[in-house]
Amino acid sequence: MKDSFFRSMTWLHTWVGLLTCWIIYVIFFAGTASFFRDEINLWNQPAIHNVQAQTDRVAAQRQQIIKGFDYLNQHASNSPSWRITLPEERIPYLVYGYAKPKEPGQRRSQFVNTQLNPNTMKALPPFVESKGGNFFYRLHYQLYYLDAITGRWVVCFASFFMLLAIISGVVIHKRIFKDMFTFRRNKGTRSWLDAHNLSSVLALPFHLMITYTGIITLIFMLFPYPALTTYDKGMRGFFNDVTPSNNVTNNAQGSAELLPINTILDQVYTKWPSADITRVQVSKPNMAASTVTVLVSPAKALRDQSPRLLFSGATGELVAQTDDELSSSKALYESLNSMHTGRFATPLLRWLYVLGGIAGCVMIGSGCIVWAKRIRERNKGKASFGLQLVEALNLATIMGLPLATCAFFIANRLLSPTVAGRGEKEVTAFFLAWLVVAVMALLKRDRLQWRVMAAINALACLSVPAINALTTQGNIVSYLLNKQWALFIFDAVFLLFSILFLVQTEKLRTASSASKKTANKLADNKKRQEA
Repeated sequence: MKDSFFRSMTWLHTWVGLLTCWIIYVIFFAGTASFFRDEINLWNQPAIHNVQAQTDRVAAQRQQIIKGFDYLNQHASNSPSWRITLPEERIPYLVYGYAKPKEPGQRRSQFVNTQLNPNTMKALPPFVESKGGNFFYRLHYQLYYLDAITGRWVVCFASFFMLLAIISGVVIHKRIFKDMFTFRRNKGTRSWLDAHNLSSVLALPFHLMITYTGIITLIFMLFPYPALTTYDKGMRGFFNDVTPSNNVTNNAQGSAELLPINTILDQVYTKWPSADITRVQVSKPNMAASTVTVLVSPAKALRDQSPRLLFSGATGELVAQTDDELSSSKALYESLNSMHTGRFATPLLRWLYVLGGIAGCVMIGSGCIVWAKRIRERNKGKASFGLQLVEALNLATIMGLPLATCAFFIANRLLSPTVAGRGEKEVTAFFLAWLVVAVMALLKRDRLQWRVMAAINALACLSVPAINALTTQGNIVSYLLNKQWALFIFDAVFLLFSILFLVQTEKLRTASSASKKTANKLADNKKRQEA
């Protein structure tokens, strides 16, 4: 009975892992990059590389908001909405934005943004169109080119399979603590299995947390039925109930000047004296129905939704606000969401998230390779169509994603700032590079091809900081000297991976030479025996 149970769990672990491992690898890879989404956005916009973080950032917010209202009143008094986005710890610049009136047939208004240096209050050079870190974020939870609902359902099913693989993996691990300290080098399949065990056991709490909370972030898509049966308007009614909504000024008619923003800010600072305001949004400015929404950073609280206050723009009356004390269920949901996104993370904790994500990629990739190697050994070198497909997907995914990422950032530097659809062309460069690797993997996927791809990835990773140095006014040395840590670490990470891929190239070369010598010895011994 016990042996039958463990065999069943082993079968379950193998197949739920194999069937979705490549999608899960993409999700983990993109999710890991998304933890530094703001830093990627910073690197992708050379116009803000020299903007220094404010030392008195929170204290300067009131004047920045007041000047923003003056600017928007002057330049966009008839706009349907305004938005002031204030600098944050990882976002050094200030944005004043307004929406243009909708054109016929246009679904959403186009926003016009003016980015400013908060230290000088002068406009920054125009930003280049770029997807930046938002591309990896969307790839992580939606697989980018799929429509929103389909992509999220695919990610959810893959996450369920991942959770099953983790739980069954824990069940079949008879030496779970011993595997934390076991890695045997140069032992072929055994080494790959040790890498799989080591990466999974060391980061097991993170893998469980990130997979489970990832499912929770989409729980209302998976299980909408309580809301559908409770609210007449279904999910829309549910979200309206839990989101601060304006039921006071909606029916107000005619025009009315906006109240001086100082009056509203006084109320904000009375309620939250040390408020770190992240955004101010104005709907229908200079109308009687206008509203001013002030969003405040939740700081290090396990809270996903930013606390906010909603005021009447014409009278300054507080018309809605988020709950100061969350219900038990809402607190649980928001804390799980914020744990998944790492919104509360300090720099050290954010790096631990990234290391956990890398461990997840190692765990998934090594598991794929172990399966393929074992099947090939069992078949004595003969490869069925299924095995060839698995080996091709392994090479395309594990070696293709790093090259595609390099192509994305190289395209950001080489594309003309004025080219139409520039952001989408960055994404096209990503998927074209990945497609090239996939085609190469379908044609050939032996050790030589892995070695070739490792060498190409080493060159590509080296090219990112090199091309950055040639096309902008900064480089890794100047970033270090000027203490521009985000930019320095970005370039340093690519240099580190370039070195790692070079080491992999050399390892594959020596392994190939050793295999040839072994094969020659076996052939010589066979000839002697026949003689």
